[in-house]
Amino acid sequence: MLQRLANFCHRLAKAGLITATFALMLLASPLAMAANTPVGVWKTIDDETGEAKSLVQISESDGKLRGKIIKLFKDPDALCDKCEGDEKNMPILGMTVLWGMSQDDDAWAGGKIFDPKKGKTYRCKIWVEEDGNLKVRGYLGPFFRTQRWVRFE
Repeated sequence: MLQRLANFCHRLAKAGLITATFALMLLASPLAMAANTPVGVWKTIDDETGEAKSLVQISESDGKLRGKIIKLFKDPDALCDKCEGDEKNMPILGMTVLWGMSQDDDAWAGGKIFDPKKGKTYRCKIWVEEDGNLKVRGYLGPFFRTQRWVRFE
C-alpha cells in the first residue's frame, strides 16, 4: 500500500500538481505512523535460542490489540499439547496469543500474552523500539521475560 502511495505522489509531483516537498510530507506521515505502531506482521524471535519461531499478525479493534499466529517456521502442524480446556491439542497455527492490549503512552499494556509452548498466559507490555523492532515483555509476578520481534514485510 505504501508503494502505491509513493507512486501516486510521484505522478502528482511529476505532473506539477503538487510540489516534491509536499509529496515527501505525504509519504513521511504514513511511514512515521507505521514505524510507531505494533499493528502489522511480526517475526517472533525465541529469546533463548535466537531462532525465528513464527509470524504473528497484530491487529487493532476498538483501541485494543490482538495477535494471532499466521505461520510456524519449524512445525506448521504443531498442536498445543500444554494447553488446557478447549484449546488442548488444538493447532497452534491460527491461535490468538496476544489480546486486550491498550495504548499507554508509547507502549501497549493491560493485556495478556499466551505461550503455547508452555501453555501459560502472562500479563504483557509491548512497545516499538527506535530501530523498528517490537519488544514483547511477559510478566509473572515481579519476574519478566522480554523478546524481540522483527517487523515482517
